[in-house]
Amino acid sequence: MRAVLRTVNRVLLALVGLVLLAVGGAVLAVGFGAQSPSWWIHQGRHDVLLSTAERTRWRGEGWWWPVVIAALAVLVLLALWWLVAVLRRRRLREVLVDTGDGAGATLRGRALEHALGADAAGLDGVAHARAHLRGRRTAPEARLRLQTEPHVDPGTTLRDLAEGPLAHARDAAALPALPAEVRLRAVSHKAERVT
Repeated sequence: MRAVLRTVNRVLLALVGLVLLAVGGAVLAVGFGAQSPSWWIHQGRHDVLLSTAERTRWRGEGWWWPVVIAALAVLVLLALWWLVAVLRRRRLREVLVDTGDGAGATLRGRALEHALGADAAGLDGVAHARAHLRGRRTAPEARLRLQTEPHVDPGTTLRDLAEGPLAHARDAAALPALPAEVRLRAVSHKAERVT
């Protein structure tokens, strides 16, 4: 869902930007005296955007106002959906733990993130680790960022992470699976002086 939202967000912003740029540039060009095409809404420097006849043309038709109101309502709903999707918190607040007795327990998402990050930071060669949880409360997904020492083998670190901290978090929260996205970055270090 996040990738779809990111794509829709970028496409909508690009389309709105291109339309505003084209219309604004055309109006500015006509305002500076450029010749406008015959179909263009603005014919000259002193022309108004909409004449009285154009503004009142469809007012007497019975279908006009319902169509205008419906189109504006759809635009408002799309804008609200986009705003909520962009501003929505990405972190998982709580994880539902199956206790086996039919009643569930909840685990704070931040507590699990902190424990997972601290456990990952304790791995050999990991200088710093941060964990974030996303997804649904019944099926969380982990996102980890690890800063590793320059000498560390990434494959070994990933294997140790999967067998250690991720397995511990999955077992502690009684989750059937805990998919994870891991980003590794080496810690920058100063060059050693050779004598």
